[in-house]
Amino acid sequence: MLRVSNIKLSIDDDISSVKNRLVKKLGIKESELKSYNIYKESIDARKKGMINFVYTVDVELENEQKILKRKVKDVSVVSQKEYIGVESGEKKLNGRIAVIGSGPAGLFASLLLAQRGYKPLMLERGADVDTRSKDVSEFWKNRKFKPESNVQFGEGGAGTFSDGKLTTRIKDIRCRKVLRELVEHGAPEDILYSHKPHVGTDILKDVVKNIREEIINLGGEVRFNSKVTDIEIESGKIKSIYINETEKYDVEAVILAVGHSARDTYRMLNKRGVEIIQKPFAIGARIEHPQEMINKSQYGDLYTHPRLGAADYRLIEHTSNGRTAYTFCMCPGGSVIASASEENEVVTNGMSEHSRDKENANSALLVNINPEDFGSSDPLAGIEFQKKYEKLAFRLGGENYNAPAQLVGDFLENKSSEKAGNVKPSYSPGVTFTNLSECLPDFVCETMREGIKMMGKRIKGFDMYDAVLTGVETRSSAPVRIVRNPDTFESSNTERLYPCGEGAGYAGGIVTAAVDGIKCAEKIIEIYSPEK
Repeated sequence: MLRVSNIKLSIDDDISSVKNRLVKKLGIKESELKSYNIYKESIDARKKGMINFVYTVDVELENEQKILKRKVKDVSVVSQKEYIGVESGEKKLNGRIAVIGSGPAGLFASLLLAQRGYKPLMLERGADVDTRSKDVSEFWKNRKFKPESNVQFGEGGAGTFSDGKLTTRIKDIRCRKVLRELVEHGAPEDILYSHKPHVGTDILKDVVKNIREEIINLGGEVRFNSKVTDIEIESGKIKSIYINETEKYDVEAVILAVGHSARDTYRMLNKRGVEIIQKPFAIGARIEHPQEMINKSQYGDLYTHPRLGAADYRLIEHTSNGRTAYTFCMCPGGSVIASASEENEVVTNGMSEHSRDKENANSALLVNINPEDFGSSDPLAGIEFQKKYEKLAFRLGGENYNAPAQLVGDFLENKSSEKAGNVKPSYSPGVTFTNLSECLPDFVCETMREGIKMMGKRIKGFDMYDAVLTGVETRSSAPVRIVRNPDTFESSNTERLYPCGEGAGYAGGIVTAAVDGIKCAEKIIEIYSPEK
């Protein structure tokens, strides 16, 4: 199979034209083309007023060697098109394989184990996705917060209430397995090739349920409202886990995929001597603009073209104080959402549904935080750093889960805002206009101010006065890393415990977390034989 890149279509060309352009580029007859499928689609919008779609296509030809001998430009051999699993080991399982957490890492680890006959036990501290959705809605509408069922905890993990973005920088064939599994379980097929694939919260909820059902149908077990509250280690190996404090469960191996907000789990692991170290992360706020403004800035006069949809952006600026301001988890046509996982704290995040048709665009605007900023050698010091500003945000918002908000123009002038301008904040249950400098470190505000001005030169209107900042965003990544052996993926000092995904400090998004879950499952598969 060959991979042909750089096939360009104008914005008005139908995608079916790819076939004709492909045949022309290769200099072959249509009859010589056995099959083709689009591997990747991207948009070239560098020249305003002229936007092209650029495709990479995998093809099967009657005579592929003829093309290779001619050294046709942009043609390469596909060495491995699809994921190939590892071989199973021979060691007999003497207990269950437990997977703690049902976010992308835990979900895909459990799915692969189930597909290979290992009948995993997946434990989730929160509720199933339907119950969880009702609880989250009740919090957003009526401020009724549930510590174990919220945006951070529950089936599907934090990614369920997001844009469902599937972009990743890693080059790993396991990414294709993740995308294909998502499609097979209900995600749109275009995520297999879209330049910036996303599912959307509305669809992702059903996808997560469908994956759960397959795990169960293959012999796995899924338990909700089942928090792992302690572990027992014997002779340097994990022996058992405790569920909801009283239920003891002997295990053969544990994949620990708890997510970046499982602070009580971090504390328990630290108490039990599992090696944990500090890790850099970032904090800041959500910034909201009119989506139409972002579309115009990115696409120019063609911004209303039906093939384009809601535009996004990704910005990074290195400021004069040595810090970096950058945008993260940009949600086109979405909402800023309340994402606390503990009482009396305010945390923001962003979410879009598949249609991305809401009035505002929002993104995290973050500043890097380094371990030296914590002022402590405690491995969990980053958690306390986060909590400090989440509690300040709660108080500044009015102690009712309102989030503190400020107009960008007022933020740049370091003065309190009194009300919204032309951009209506989307955060529910509500915002309190104030001065965000009272709930963020001075160096973070200083970096954000300089970064916003620089970003305004790259996207027209980014620094508009009436744009809204809503704080605080503190959960872009884990503040710790649970150290693991790079060869076995086991904890550095606790055998058969596999720290996994974003919460363990080894991933940064849905796809990378899912891939890490697959990798951890593979390590177990290579050791043990499937259950009979």
